Amino acid sequence: MTAAEHFISLITVASAKKLAALLVACFIFYHGLIHLIYGSDSCKWLLEEGRYKGDKEWQPYGCMMHRYTQTDSRRCLRYRAFMGHKNNFVFVGDTRIHQLYKSFVAQFTIDGKTYSDPIDFSPKVDLNFNDIQLGLKVEFLWRPRVNDDMVNDFKKWMDNDVDDDNVPSMIVAGAAAHDILAYNSSDDILYNEYSTEIVKIIQPAEKLNKKGTLFIWMMQDPVIKETLPPHLTNIDNSQINICNRVANEILSHNGVHIWESSRLIGEGVLEQSPDGYLASPHSIRHKIQILLNSHCNDYMNFGDGTCCSSPEAATTLQLFTLVTLIIFISIGLCICLYRKIFNRYDFFYTRITESNNNPQEIGGNEEDEQEQEEEGQQENTNLQILQNNNNNNDGDDDEEAQQLPIQSSQNFNTLITSIAIFSAILSYFYLCDRTNFFMKENKYYSEFSFWLPLGYILALGLFFTEDCERGPRALNREQTDEWRGLMQAVVLIYHVTGAKNVLPIYMHIRLINSAYLFLSGYGHFCYFWQTGDVSLIRFARVLFRLNLLTVCLCFSMNRPYQFYHFVPLVSFWFLIVFILAWLPPRVYSGSIVEYGSARALLYLSLKLLSLVFIITIFYMSEVFFEKVFVTRPWKALFVTTDDDISEWWSRWRVDRYSVTYGVAFGAGLLILQRIDHIPGSILAPFFAIISLAAYTIFTLICVSAAECEEIHSYIVFVPIVGYIVLRNSTLALRGKYSVLLAGLGRISLETIVSQGHVWLAADSHGVLVLLPRFPVLNLLVSSFIFICASHEIHRLTTVLTAYVVPNDWKLVARNLILFIAFLVPIGIYDGMF
Repeated sequence: MTAAEHFISLITVASAKKLAALLVACFIFYHGLIHLIYGSDSCKWLLEEGRYKGDKEWQPYGCMMHRYTQTDSRRCLRYRAFMGHKNNFVFVGDTRIHQLYKSFVAQFTIDGKTYSDPIDFSPKVDLNFNDIQLGLKVEFLWRPRVNDDMVNDFKKWMDNDVDDDNVPSMIVAGAAAHDILAYNSSDDILYNEYSTEIVKIIQPAEKLNKKGTLFIWMMQDPVIKETLPPHLTNIDNSQINICNRVANEILSHNGVHIWESSRLIGEGVLEQSPDGYLASPHSIRHKIQILLNSHCNDYMNFGDGTCCSSPEAATTLQLFTLVTLIIFISIGLCICLYRKIFNRYDFFYTRITESNNNPQEIGGNEEDEQEQEEEGQQENTNLQILQNNNNNNDGDDDEEAQQLPIQSSQNFNTLITSIAIFSAILSYFYLCDRTNFFMKENKYYSEFSFWLPLGYILALGLFFTEDCERGPRALNREQTDEWRGLMQAVVLIYHVTGAKNVLPIYMHIRLINSAYLFLSGYGHFCYFWQTGDVSLIRFARVLFRLNLLTVCLCFSMNRPYQFYHFVPLVSFWFLIVFILAWLPPRVYSGSIVEYGSARALLYLSLKLLSLVFIITIFYMSEVFFEKVFVTRPWKALFVTTDDDISEWWSRWRVDRYSVTYGVAFGAGLLILQRIDHIPGSILAPFFAIISLAAYTIFTLICVSAAECEEIHSYIVFVPIVGYIVLRNSTLALRGKYSVLLAGLGRISLETIVSQGHVWLAADSHGVLVLLPRFPVLNLLVSSFIFICASHEIHRLTTVLTAYVVPNDWKLVARNLILFIAFLVPIGIYDGMF
């Protein structure tokens, strides 16, 4: 074996997960050092550093900046005033500060104009603006030079006899142009004189800081010397840099926040300056947003505004959950240490197979084991597996778990180590998204950022293709896994780029959601048809696999069940399909002998028509819908934190027929397969392409999302069936599949649920930053860790399913009763009953 072959042999799923764990440990150490050396104050990051993204939107370093509308701004001040906080702002300085003052006031006025006054160094007057409803007081003090006049203004607020209500909540000061013009003879003179005056600000700034005033010194933007008016041509960027350097050296450690990002903002769009000196409207808008974020974010709790915002306080249930996770992690570490000392590796990551009596050790071929498990083909003397004859599932909900090994010690250790690893992953989730330990950034959409990664993934998917193991059958297992993987790749790119405001892309994501549910209905129906299994074990097993991660995240992340909207949808529709299959007369492959083909088809048709009828009744009466779903105790499953059911109604309404389409398609396909007549035509691929193109045209011509969604519910089966026909139009297409996309499809449930916490951030509002200042590399690294974590969660869910949902229905009933007993006190505490 050559060195290259040996290296390639080391690249396995197990080694990738170990590398991901090592990267997480390194990033925890790295960010811990950052917080230790530079602190964790995101307000400081907001004012000090940042960069322009491709759309010329400003991205602060390490935190997310909310874009305040006039409504948001007024609501913030009104809330602060209601809570007894001050909204007193003072702008002190020259024309640039005056420009900032005028635009700041415009943020709260009805017309909302942005001011860009021409340069005028004639004497200015002090200005003020008041809004009693908002408790807002804004002053501008014309102080073009840093001298005693400016310092005396600061001193009058620091005196103890001044009423605290009159002390500003924020001071924005800055001046340099007049000082440069006054000391233009020498850079040394400018440095010395400017330093002498700046030093006088230290004492009042420190006193005001103790009184709760946010004192901000705005650094000076560079100028475009060629376009400056004649009377300003003596101002040079080197002199501006001197003034900025003096302010930074003297004020940065004395109760003053140096607003360095203001200079970076102005420098980035300097060419837009109207006269080479004043800031452009684009620059002013970003500066105003920074001031509003620093003043409001900690009170308004916007999901996309983490700058200057304190992390969410942990609830009692969260603390209890975290303590439990830590206990399991500690026990798991002790067991690993015990095995390490006594060289007992034989039951870690173990599958005992008939063909090999010796247990596999750590680093075994986990991919092969996973595939065997998913196909339901593994014969095992120690593990009883429910054979999974269904070729399709939704997020692996139809994959059946292995049963407990006979050896009790092995059972205990496997269970505890699996729970410990699961607990460690949940702790990482919490660290990423419920603390400010890791940084977060706003999403950024552009046509390039959306289509380029999608093209890369499609190219890689085509590159990694193999023959289907079960032959070229329509909708074989590999093909449906590939389909889910392709859809999941598009969904992930959609979320990370924030493309929801692009209507055609948004509607295609709705199509993907419908296709997921279509596959869910199709897969469940095929399983019930082939097995007739409507047992409690089957019911509990599927719901456990679907909901394990989601329920644990609800407890640890303090989020309602509806926050993970995909899982409630697929769980609800599984319940509906299960009831449909359970209700007599039961129609499955074995019942054809009892009823006959015609009667079985009639019964199935009547069941489907009844389901459509009930769905339509719920859709036609939103009041009736809400009455049913807000009934206690299941109300908690369908409402958001604000006790609002509109989100569930919206998602249910759009995809109300998608599962029914999947069931009907599965029934039709099975009937055609039974009579051995699946229609085919040379024109079928062309009609399939036309159906997909027609849906795309529909998304381009519809006016609004509401209008699109209303029509979408009735026509969604057309592009879905069109894709199936196109994908299976030739023997070559049916016989090949993408290994890469199929692998992603097998963990689609885990990636859908976990993406908002360990890949995105702030409940999917932003992007997690593990590697600051390198956005592309950061996305690649965080994606690698995210995929590895999702794959491990998928494996652990399979392992834990065997313990929680065994093959004995009595044990399943016992575990279900224990789980309900655990939920009852939580439900009482949260007001579910």
